[in-house]
Amino acid sequence: MDVKQAIHTRRAYRSLEPVEITEELVRDLAESAQLTPSCFNNQPWRFVFVHDPEVLKKLHGAMSKGNEWVQAASMIIAVFSREDLDCRIRGRNYYLFDTGMATAFIILRATELGLVAHPIAGYDEGAVKEILGIPEDMQVITLVNVGKHAETIGPLLTEKQAETEKQRPERLPLEGFAYVNAFPVGHAGGGPL
Repeated sequence: MDVKQAIHTRRAYRSLEPVEITEELVRDLAESAQLTPSCFNNQPWRFVFVHDPEVLKKLHGAMSKGNEWVQAASMIIAVFSREDLDCRIRGRNYYLFDTGMATAFIILRATELGLVAHPIAGYDEGAVKEILGIPEDMQVITLVNVGKHAETIGPLLTEKQAETEKQRPERLPLEGFAYVNAFPVGHAGGGPL
């Protein structure tokens, strides 16, 4: 599978079935993040790869309502960073951008390996930090839930979640977000693709 195929194949499925999590898999995913570009090569990203069933069970208690489906994930990757770990140039903070790129590399590699890697925002950050020993001054940016896509709809999904499993959610047309040469509002010469 090439990168374009991985981009097109990637979906944030919630219907998961178990997959064996090995040390080799964790290392493989971490190595993908390691090669990510970052501002001045600061590499501000930090990850905790959780696959111990007891720790996973504790993390399940930190999930927001509607994320019960996470209980089917074989691994949860906590993604975190801190502002001072990366560049701040002319008022622009890069740690979230750079950590997001590293997370995307992990997601694409997981997709290439035939896995689902679904990032979420619905969790109690304080509880996640306490469970995983993440320092208070770090920001938990997302939790990436890893498993194998199940052919049947998972029993822990809400009705709305089950519906979105059936087809990819609609995307903005290219003209809705991509412009050539300049943003068109108030600018001559710019226009949508």
